[in-house]
Amino acid sequence: MTLPDPLKGFQENVPLAPMTTLGIGGPARWFFAADSVDALREATAWAVRHGIPLFLLGGGSNVVIADEGFDGLVIGNRITGIDSSHDTGAVRLKVGAGQEWDPLVERAVERNWAGIETLSGIPGSVGATPVQNVGAYGQEVSETIVEVEAMERRSGKLRIFTNAECHFAYRDSFFKSEAKDEFIIVAVSYRLRPGGKPALRYPELERKVREIHGQSPTLLQVRESVIEIRRGKGMVIDAADPDSRSDGSFFMNPIVNGEDFQTFLQRATEALPGISASDIPAFPAGDGKVKLSAAWLIEKAGFTKGYGEGAVGLSTKHALAIVNRGGGTAVDVLTLVAEIQRTVANRFGVAIRPEPNFVGF
Repeated sequence: MTLPDPLKGFQENVPLAPMTTLGIGGPARWFFAADSVDALREATAWAVRHGIPLFLLGGGSNVVIADEGFDGLVIGNRITGIDSSHDTGAVRLKVGAGQEWDPLVERAVERNWAGIETLSGIPGSVGATPVQNVGAYGQEVSETIVEVEAMERRSGKLRIFTNAECHFAYRDSFFKSEAKDEFIIVAVSYRLRPGGKPALRYPELERKVREIHGQSPTLLQVRESVIEIRRGKGMVIDAADPDSRSDGSFFMNPIVNGEDFQTFLQRATEALPGISASDIPAFPAGDGKVKLSAAWLIEKAGFTKGYGEGAVGLSTKHALAIVNRGGGTAVDVLTLVAEIQRTVANRFGVAIRPEPNFVGF
């Protein structure tokens, strides 16, 4: 397909796999790196004008791209910049959506600004954080996000969304569900607490931090502990570690209502001799709901760490991570995902959902 007016800077048939942490996927028919709102608006308008499918690629850490690639325009978000201001005893950061996430966390921790310290070591870009309501070890970005600036794809108009208007939920938001593919995030504003205490709400993290640093750990000590835990699970990008060639936690922890939880406990204790209800990890999720551990479900369904003999399998460090050992394909990923989902559902009556976006399928 040849178009009469491609924009300056457009590239054709660009490999996408190297732009993702999983390292899988075919090429983009067209690719354009947008380093400003004007460039983003121009590229988006071009795609709309020609009826071209559009996909925005950030850090590539939460995506599975089809082996055939994406037959449309892929825009790489390169809008960066960090502006800080004081806001009634707090620090407000307005950050470009293309800014890399973990260096922002590091910057906040170095300045003793609390609010995102347990989100250390997570790959990807700032623009993805409100979409997924990124969270880890008891903290979510929805706790600190003040505003999200986004551009409407069809009109090119900018709009400011307040925290409430983002409709944040567990690994979900207005941008991911209700308005999927309608907006492109260009900037996110966070409100952090100077001198605030670190969040220690997750038992595994709290135990580790208390054992090493005592009762009053610093933000930096908490960040270092989080990264160490994540590294031990293959969740920190490391070229020397094949287990880190993944999308991180591939499945979301399922949330069930009280009645379904009781049914699950009965099935689980019957299916697993020697396991009692108190042995099963479960956490209150509000409104009488309960959050289960996807990693526990997967392992108890028979998918141990390192499962799979081919190019795609489970990490040797964490059952939640699907890894590309080299030469893996998107079809390999989908096959393994379906096998895990089917087996967990058959054994425990619980549905587990993937977290990454599937592009080009």
